[in-house]
Amino acid sequence: MLRIIALHSFGEVGKGDKGGLIEKNSNLSHSGNAWVFGEASVSGNAWVFGEASVSGDAKVFGDALVFGDAKVFGDAKVFGEASVSGEASVFGDAKVFGDAKVFGEASVSGEASVSGDAKVFGDAWVFGDAKVFGEAKVFGDAKVFGDASVSGGFIQ
Repeated sequence: MLRIIALHSFGEVGKGDKGGLIEKNSNLSHSGNAWVFGEASVSGNAWVFGEASVSGDAKVFGDALVFGDAKVFGDAKVFGEASVSGEASVFGDAKVFGDAKVFGEASVSGEASVSGDAKVFGDAWVFGDAKVFGEAKVFGDAKVFGDASVSGGFIQ
């Protein structure tokens, strides 16, 4: 793993600032303001681009994508072929994996997980120990929390 260093100032990153860890240069876009902070890491064929950020001890790996203004932080993990985009956030100990998609202004937090072909979008929030999986769609202003499991259909 390589510790990144900013070659120029952008956003809240100053020239010379040390960032997080990447496995290879192609894990982080060289255009836009995407950045990996702290002890966060991006590896495999994962790619962070646009204005997205990965911070804390978060890990993005496999073929995962984090882009737009998305934020992955804390101890969160995004992996497999999952994507986090738009202004979505994944944080805490949350996991997004498989072919799952989190986008719009959605949030996944706590110890929640989104997996399979599930989609969480709009202003939806999945948190606590909740699990969204399979072909489930959680959107609008929906909140899935506690020990809830959603595995098919949709919640709006």
